[in-house]
Amino acid sequence: MFKRYSTSKFSVLAFMVCIGATLSLSSCGGFLDESPKDQISEEEAYPDAHNLFLGTVASLYSNIGGNSDSNGLQGTYRGVYDFNTFTTDEAMIPTRGADWYDGGFWQRLYLHTWNEGDGSLLATWEYLYKVIVLCNRSIDTIEKTSLLQNGQKREYIAEIRALRAMYHFYLMDMFGPVPIVTDPEATMGNVLQSRRSEVFSFVASELEETLPLLSAEKSTAKGQYYGRITQDVAAFLLAKIYLNAEVYRDDNTSDGKMPDGGKMTFTIGGKTMNAWEACLHYCGMLDDNYALDPSYSDPFTIYNESSGENIFTIPMDKDLLDNEFQYLFRTRHYYHGAALGCAAENGSCATVDAIAVYGFKGIDSPDNDLDPRFDANYYWGEVQDLKGNTIKTGDGSPLIYYPEKVRLDLSGSEWEKTAGARMRKYEVDPNALSEGKLQDNDIVLFRYADVLLMEAEALIRNGHDGSAPFSKVRERAGAPEREATMENILDDRLMEFAWEGWRRNDLIRFGKFTRSYSDRPALENESSGYTTVFPIPGNVLLYNQSMKQNPGY
Repeated sequence: MFKRYSTSKFSVLAFMVCIGATLSLSSCGGFLDESPKDQISEEEAYPDAHNLFLGTVASLYSNIGGNSDSNGLQGTYRGVYDFNTFTTDEAMIPTRGADWYDGGFWQRLYLHTWNEGDGSLLATWEYLYKVIVLCNRSIDTIEKTSLLQNGQKREYIAEIRALRAMYHFYLMDMFGPVPIVTDPEATMGNVLQSRRSEVFSFVASELEETLPLLSAEKSTAKGQYYGRITQDVAAFLLAKIYLNAEVYRDDNTSDGKMPDGGKMTFTIGGKTMNAWEACLHYCGMLDDNYALDPSYSDPFTIYNESSGENIFTIPMDKDLLDNEFQYLFRTRHYYHGAALGCAAENGSCATVDAIAVYGFKGIDSPDNDLDPRFDANYYWGEVQDLKGNTIKTGDGSPLIYYPEKVRLDLSGSEWEKTAGARMRKYEVDPNALSEGKLQDNDIVLFRYADVLLMEAEALIRNGHDGSAPFSKVRERAGAPEREATMENILDDRLMEFAWEGWRRNDLIRFGKFTRSYSDRPALENESSGYTTVFPIPGNVLLYNQSMKQNPGY
């Protein structure tokens, strides 16, 4: 993943240098079956404790970001982010004539007509398990080494277990009942499929057990723990899984029902709590360490390591790292990209339903009553370059984006190339490389605004007033006061976290993922909830015939 590293700003990222840790997966069976060829001894691989740390702990973080399809938690195409964004009412990638049909892939995502044979779904499954396999092998090496003291072993293993738990979280969220893999000798043919509720319990217990052993430093601060799993990252994940406990403890995703989080019981710190109280407990651990940045756009600026709001990010540096952020490149019109000195693919945009939540009625409508976050999140109307000059198209006319004209298939339309509000959010890095995909804005995964809206939601779900945390988020955005209701919180989550990859998670929790919306009719029997999890990839079932497909597929 690295081109080089220095002893200045990114000395802390030297730990991400790959030392033969990343596996190449050639088939589904390979995601657990790959074994290093021509293995060398531990003494040759790790001559001292520092090199052992680099090879077993640090190198794991080279997988958080990526530069190829289906790899990395964000930044690339056809992976975790796309399956959680373009399957929702937030965004789409319309077919634009000869562009973006791609065998119907983007339409299948949006229409929920994916299937178990989808290669990108399999590649995403393999990526997530690849990192889990690497974690298990690292734990095994650390347990057997004589280079570390017991205290170091305990700390390193705790960090790896927490990272492994995070990857199980994404698998549980996307696929439901999946194998819990902790054995370094496990193969695809012998892993056992666990119920979703069992995976939930495993993730929660792993994070709760390791949290006290993790560093109390901020993961986003320059220093030794920059980009790593720390106590705050674990606390955020715990808050998120307890907020979604009704979803994750539901072992039947096709009966249209979920258990009641208010009636669940968990013992945390010697206290008995329901799901909402557990969520609030872990949110409370973050309240003293973080605050909203003064401006809504501050967490997404160039060199955003200084943000006091970001909790966990993918470190980016165009001179040091090969992690790519391809989403801005993907969304801009060709002339828009050229005006910024980079290429563009003229693809992704907001849906009609999404822009309506912001109060958008039409490009020339006098009735627009826009939430302030609309301009921060989207390019729309006449587009300017970084100097404020109007960008022109090939015939000399202004480039204009028409948010309300977007449809899933724009082929032959007057607005084929210009329909849709485009992704903005991240400050433009004028010195970005690789056609604009290598930038200096860290990619934001977890931030404190989410903690506040989780608190508001958990309070309301538990029968209390969520106005205080809800109002903080809206006030920072410059939005007028609004009653803290469940419906308003869901709308605010769309506006606050546009382009951040949380919309599918939110819609499922609120019971609205399977409904009809912009150009997307609900499928037959979809109200049962079966599309709230993706199908287990067909090749996985082929390699391990003891595993069962999710109901409805």
